[in-house]
Amino acid sequence: MAEELRIPQLGVTMTEGVIGEWLADDGAAVEAGQPLYVLATDKTETEIEAPAAGTLVILGVPEETYPVGTLVGRIE
Repeated sequence: MAEELRIPQLGVTMTEGVIGEWLADDGAAVEAGQPLYVLATDKTETEIEAPAAGTLVILGVPEETYPVGTLVGRIE
């Protein structure tokens, strides 16, 4: 079963974030806890980690702004 990767809400007032860069390639095997992408907000940059092991499917585009909760990838 696929794990969805959604833009997390990192703070109470956060409404959107920018994918700075993906740290793993589309189709790459990833491990739980491995950093997947850099999420930039108006206050900080944070590495978002894989919630599970599997194959990464990238949906979100670097340098694009996404609302909190937007599906930006999957781990299959």
